[in-house]
Amino acid sequence: MSTTAVSLSMPVVPRRRRSPEEVAAAAPVTGEKRVLLAAPRGYCAGVDRAVIAVEKALEHHGAPVYVRKQIVHNVHVVTSLEAQGVIFVEENEEVPEGALVVFSAHGVSPAVVQSAADRGLRTIDATCPLVTKVHKEAVRFSKENKHILLIGHEGHEEVEGTYGEAPESTTIVNNPEEARTVQVQDPENLIWLSQTTLSVDEAMEIVEILRARFPKLQDPPSDDICYATTNRQGAIKEIAPQADLVIVVGSANSSNSVRLVEVALEYGAKASYRVDFAHEIDETWFEGVASVGVSSGASVPEVLVQEVLLLLADYGYASVEEVVTAKEDILFSLPKELRATMKAAGDPDYKGVRSSNLL
Repeated sequence: MSTTAVSLSMPVVPRRRRSPEEVAAAAPVTGEKRVLLAAPRGYCAGVDRAVIAVEKALEHHGAPVYVRKQIVHNVHVVTSLEAQGVIFVEENEEVPEGALVVFSAHGVSPAVVQSAADRGLRTIDATCPLVTKVHKEAVRFSKENKHILLIGHEGHEEVEGTYGEAPESTTIVNNPEEARTVQVQDPENLIWLSQTTLSVDEAMEIVEILRARFPKLQDPPSDDICYATTNRQGAIKEIAPQADLVIVVGSANSSNSVRLVEVALEYGAKASYRVDFAHEIDETWFEGVASVGVSSGASVPEVLVQEVLLLLADYGYASVEEVVTAKEDILFSLPKELRATMKAAGDPDYKGVRSSNLL
């Protein structure tokens, strides 16, 4: 009789976190321990609007509410909404015919809108208005027979949506290397657009390479980089030269969160790491560190930042200085499909955007 070996996985044992005393003994800190807390940070207006849209859809339509792709790129937000009855899907074909589906903040192409209509789906479009602006620009420039060089990361939902508005008139440029080699049919009739969550420096580096090759390259009528992306990077640039360590709270698939880590290193931080949650922080990062910069991506609830600050306080970083580089007071109204439902139900929130429950 033959036997087959069975491999049994061992249960995950929580890692023993080293004590503050052990960390201090490994590498003493010179100078006063402090935290430089970036402001602005966290939720932007487009993210807040999208998350509230899903919460209100649950409130007025009941579970399940389907969402195509992640409503925003944050693990905590997605799992919290799943616990309330949201079902996240990759494509409309996974949604039962006639059901309600919410389009994510990153936007969708016309083909996705049409496929939802073909299946008789009820839709709520939670696309960030700043992304919608770029979509409209792509349509307009295509009608003007311009060729669009779309600066962004191929495969990102936002880029897929913008590209889908005018695929026959658009070429995606992912990085400086592609900017140096991209070929176009009519170099006299070009305009560039960009993914809203790119690093400002990254986008402009690519634009300058393209302009050197195509001197007639036109700029869009307004900057495509999201105000929140610009502001959060601006705060990191201010903090980084003063920081031995920068911790960015945000998910791995959040483009703007990943960029914050890169910007911190480019502007002088000795080390920088991204975490989803405070428990992911490795206390060895604190060895010899006096100043810790903290920020969060535009899809991150503030509660996650506060948990990081509590952990830092346990290791002696109780002094927190907020570094304010910009003030944000932008609010976006909720999607029109949802406002009509809320108004009919007597929900006073239809008049404006309040803060999401997940903050």
